[in-house]
Amino acid sequence: MTKENKKMSFNATWSMAVGGMVGGGIFSVLGVIIGIAGQWAWLSFVLAGLIALISAFSYSQLAIKYKKSGGAFTFLNEINHQGIAGSLSWVLILGYILTISVYAFTFGHYVAHVFNFGSWFPRVLAFTIIAVLALVNLRGVGDSSRVEIITVWGKLFVLLGLSIFGIVQWSPEQLTAGIEPKSWSAAIIGAATIFMAFEGFQLLSYDYEDIKNPTKTLPRATISAVIAVICIYVLVALGSTMLVGAETLIQEKEVALSIAGKQALGITGLVLVTIAAAFSTGSAINATLFSTGRLMETVAKKKDLPHLFVKENQANIPYYAIIIMAGLAAVLATIGSLSTLVDAASLIFLITFSVVNYISYQQKMKYRILSLIGSIACLIAILLSSYKQFQERPIPLIIILVFIFLALIGRPFILRKMNN
Repeated sequence: MTKENKKMSFNATWSMAVGGMVGGGIFSVLGVIIGIAGQWAWLSFVLAGLIALISAFSYSQLAIKYKKSGGAFTFLNEINHQGIAGSLSWVLILGYILTISVYAFTFGHYVAHVFNFGSWFPRVLAFTIIAVLALVNLRGVGDSSRVEIITVWGKLFVLLGLSIFGIVQWSPEQLTAGIEPKSWSAAIIGAATIFMAFEGFQLLSYDYEDIKNPTKTLPRATISAVIAVICIYVLVALGSTMLVGAETLIQEKEVALSIAGKQALGITGLVLVTIAAAFSTGSAINATLFSTGRLMETVAKKKDLPHLFVKENQANIPYYAIIIMAGLAAVLATIGSLSTLVDAASLIFLITFSVVNYISYQQKMKYRILSLIGSIACLIAILLSSYKQFQERPIPLIIILVFIFLALIGRPFILRKMNN
């Protein structure tokens, strides 16, 4: 088989993009978003999805322009903003660590819900799945693209089946069952705080050289994938809520879709959703560990991270990057709460997407006005998310802001000290 034949086709690229978003997104954020936006949860997914759609276009156009993998870090280096590129890479790596912790947290709770061994068990499972998949990556088999392509259609089948089953019941009163109806404006705040549900498509920008005919495949695959995911999320939000009611999904937000699956098909539905959640979050952790490990290695080679992260083991894996990243994610998954982790991860990706959209506008990419709108929308969402977090959970927000400040201002000093 030639090198060209080994590259990802449109179907493979599309599947990777959808899998990257759905991988842990809807399983993690459904109960959270219903708690924020109530009956307007579906609109939150539409609004966040529109920002993601514009961002997907900006990412694909910039990747085509520079014909390089690397995402935001590469784009900034190409326009001679190496300092900002290094700082943003730190912020983005933190975002991926938070994302891994959310996926692990979700994995632990969905699997533990079936066994009901106690409140400690989900945390143990979250820690364990990260440790196991870190070892898988260290052995050099962490690139899960084939696994993701195989499993993505299974995930979609379960989610769409559950959604259709709920919508066929058509019980709109369930959208506000047990809760106070929300104003439509709550959907705007909701969109800002669950943006990590659309994180994932941009990982394709790290694989530019591995895509067949990327100038055509990348934009078509990423944009159509985001549109498909918006539709899936809207259907799931409506269908699952109509099955069990808003109050139940909020109270059981860690395992919201398991509750809906059991209501739909009894034990069979519970098992199907649990299997889908476990495979989705597990493969998402695996892929994110692998991709982020390579990103950290690339950044370290540019001397924007300590040289430690360049070191590879016999399987050519940057083992310090994998170990440190997995360790931090495991700690966060063990001590964090779902809402806090989702909010923090969403804030990080909003910052990154705002920068990429602005680069696309500044570089006069096609339909650049859309990129400007996307950048402004991200900034508004950042302010709304920060305001909500400051009111409800100020300490995690302050920690995130301190880290961002250190990345932007103190990075050169920190690097000098660490290298010495």
